[in-house]
Amino acid sequence: MNVGENIKKYREKAGISQKQLAEAVLVDQAMICKVERGIKLPSLPLSMAIAKALGCTMNELTASA
Repeated sequence: MNVGENIKKYREKAGISQKQLAEAVLVDQAMICKVERGIKLPSLPLSMAIAKALGCTMNELTASA
């Protein structure tokens, strides 16, 4: 798994939409979509914000399966 796939997994586990996650981390929904699809990599600050919003660690977001 890559970072985007992990973000999607934890987002779905948390039961929130891309839009809700985007609002929580102050980006637009398109950015979350691109990250989840592997088109863009999130910056370190954005990754940290996403991890916090999803209740997981940076290690969990960056872990490969």
